[in-house]
Amino acid sequence: MREHPDEEDRWVSHETIYRSLFIQTRGVLKKELLAHLRATRSIRRSRHATLKRSGLGRFNDAVSIRDRPAEVTDRAVPENWEGDLIAGSGNSFIATLVERQTRYVMLAKVGNKDSHSVIQALIKQSRKLPKQLYRSLTWGRESEMAGHKSFTLTTDTDVFLCEPHSPWQRGTNENTNRLLRQYFPKGTDLSIHSQAKLSAVARQLNERPRKTLGYETPAERFNACVASNR
Repeated sequence: MREHPDEEDRWVSHETIYRSLFIQTRGVLKKELLAHLRATRSIRRSRHATLKRSGLGRFNDAVSIRDRPAEVTDRAVPENWEGDLIAGSGNSFIATLVERQTRYVMLAKVGNKDSHSVIQALIKQSRKLPKQLYRSLTWGRESEMAGHKSFTLTTDTDVFLCEPHSPWQRGTNENTNRLLRQYFPKGTDLSIHSQAKLSAVARQLNERPRKTLGYETPAERFNACVASNR
């Protein structure tokens, strides 16, 4: 566009380039091309193609992240969490939770990705916290959250769902998941890790000083909140 601003037929978007590459290689990029891609994905999927087929975005009585109260969005109080699943081989998963203000992390062992298993694991984790420090949970609009209403009824915790394919809307959790990959590499079996192991990893992260917290640790910040709420 910069070289030919007046010749629209000579403009080309990044999407056109990607489509050309994937068509030439029958949808799967050769290894020598993968090395030049930031995300190194061998298969490219349309952003819109699978939303209806997979059922993403269809939840009964879902509350959108757009309706989240201001005190949740601006991290004003330490009682709002973000969550997700990290995946491993053999259909294995770990539920990850991080508190938005203090960056305090909790990990939960889950038997499967089905909604019942995930919701029960989250309920169990919630009972380890003072009630006043677990008021909301922001999660991706994925199938494991289909039972979000039962979670809210059991824990009195509001659930806010992100828009489809918008992981940046729970950026604190995404950053935490990247840190967790140091302990749980992609492609490994996550089911071999006990809850005790998961709690030990969470403790390590919570005792790591963070620049965003003025080099305090998440544990220091969160424990101060616990003490002030007694």
